[in-house]
Amino acid sequence: MATVEEGVNTDQYTQDGTVDLKGNPVLRSKRGGWTACSFVVVYEVFERMAYFGIASNLILYLTKKLHQGTVTSANNVTNWVGTIFLTPILGAYIADAYLGRYWTFLIASIIYLSGMSLLTLAVSLPALKPQECLEANVENCKKASTLQLAVFYGALYTLAIGTGGTKPNISTIGADQFDDFDPKEKAHKLSFFNWWMFSIFIGSLFANTILVYIQDNVGWTLGYGLPTLGLLIFILIFLAGTPFYRHKVPSGSSFTRMAKVIVAAIRKWKVKIPCDPKELYELQLDEYATKEKFKIDSTPSIRFLNKAAVKTNSTSPWRLCSVTQVEETKQILRMIPIWIATFVPSIMIAQVNTLFVKQGTTLDRRIGNFKIPPASLIGFVTVSMLISVVVYDRFLVKFMRKLTKNPRGISLLQRMGIGMVIHILVMVAASLTERYRLHVAKEHGVVESGGQVPLTILVLLPQFVLMGIADAVLEVAKIEFFYDQAPESMKSLGTSYSLTSQGMGNFFSSFLLKTVSHITSAHGHKGWILNNLNDSHLDYYYAFFAILNFLNFIFFLFMSKMYVYKAEISDSIKVLTEEFEDRTVYRLKNQEAQS
Repeated sequence: MATVEEGVNTDQYTQDGTVDLKGNPVLRSKRGGWTACSFVVVYEVFERMAYFGIASNLILYLTKKLHQGTVTSANNVTNWVGTIFLTPILGAYIADAYLGRYWTFLIASIIYLSGMSLLTLAVSLPALKPQECLEANVENCKKASTLQLAVFYGALYTLAIGTGGTKPNISTIGADQFDDFDPKEKAHKLSFFNWWMFSIFIGSLFANTILVYIQDNVGWTLGYGLPTLGLLIFILIFLAGTPFYRHKVPSGSSFTRMAKVIVAAIRKWKVKIPCDPKELYELQLDEYATKEKFKIDSTPSIRFLNKAAVKTNSTSPWRLCSVTQVEETKQILRMIPIWIATFVPSIMIAQVNTLFVKQGTTLDRRIGNFKIPPASLIGFVTVSMLISVVVYDRFLVKFMRKLTKNPRGISLLQRMGIGMVIHILVMVAASLTERYRLHVAKEHGVVESGGQVPLTILVLLPQFVLMGIADAVLEVAKIEFFYDQAPESMKSLGTSYSLTSQGMGNFFSSFLLKTVSHITSAHGHKGWILNNLNDSHLDYYYAFFAILNFLNFIFFLFMSKMYVYKAEISDSIKVLTEEFEDRTVYRLKNQEAQS
């Protein structure tokens, strides 16, 4: 049973329902805040180092070590990354319904570490790797055996299961350390997601520079072994922060709660909705106050679902739902069109670890005596991200606040829209650069041979740098949007929206690459994407992506214009403060009545 310390004013406790691991209320001075977040952020730096240490260079391991072709290896990368970003739905469900975020995250981290350990063995033991092959055409090399593929992909997908429990919960654990009912902590949360992305960028920068260099020049054993060891150390660091964490109590299955609303509304589709929302079924205020839950008033959007709260003779939870439960379901459903609009930008991100890196292998990588690993160019994505996040958070937000009076400077959807425009520019730049690369290849007669194009690899920098800026604008806003707009009891599910959109983008990338490759090579044509990139037409493929981005941006504008925020962002602190004052008055009256 939850207990409070004697002689301590109840106002000194958090008001958002957070507790310690034993279920007791927590003093905001002793738990949470930036102290607790520091452990979470440090963990994320090294988890990202582990993930990007694999993802950034995976296409080169598949082509050079497992002897797979361009389309096959690129699709294997995007299918794996897609799985990485879809499993968070399961992790969010388990966290919200049963184990809570802390325990779900901890168990998943152990699974993650197991996958990393097995992967390190797969690239280290001679029996688990095919023999070296120096043939220019990988189709002439001996393919990996069934056992070798089973162990390698078994490790990758074990790791994917682990990330399903870590990705949706670790950022949410960090956000939970700030009390929405305290104006000062609420203001700190507004900056949390920017600095959260900053920690991700630091980990990925190390992976995309130091780790990929080690993998290319020292060996894959050390290249995978270092992040595995780092992950182990920083799981221990996360555990060390346990006494400082605030925790949200599992609130039951979000999917079941939403299913009850939809089923109840369908069952009562002939029932008339009363004109006065107060006539709809709702729990008493004390039931929300004692459980530190949020009560939500009825809204006219997606009005059909209001039928679930219309009072009838039945009190079955599959026939009668509270207004708050109905509104929580609406909040999740309202985000779906915006979620769909983020698929196409995620397809663009998938090109960085696949075709962008593959392009780098065809160019001159020498700078003096130093040879740049192709995957290290992803480091420029990270650097431009880091700079963009800092500039945006420290300068642009302050400037825009004065113009818009919005605590975030501009709305989250406006920020996402700007990111989508930059994605269009990314693919235009990539298409023009590839067109120039193919022109140089033709001039120097290396089209048929697939030899190195006498052009510096740094010619690819514009598309990498622009991608970093686009991600800094769009990805931060996307994570914050889906967390902010999700109901309080479904935050992990909301966070999983931003992750699964990237997963869907990777699967669509696989589908498009395979489909375009098949269509363009039909009827005797050579096709746009071949193992020999010098004889391919990636410039056409990137131009197709630029058009796709433009059409998606039009769709996003239409859907964002229709979207209604669950609460006005600029008034969120005021609204939360008023709710806090109302609850405090109610609690004091309740205490007086009991005494």
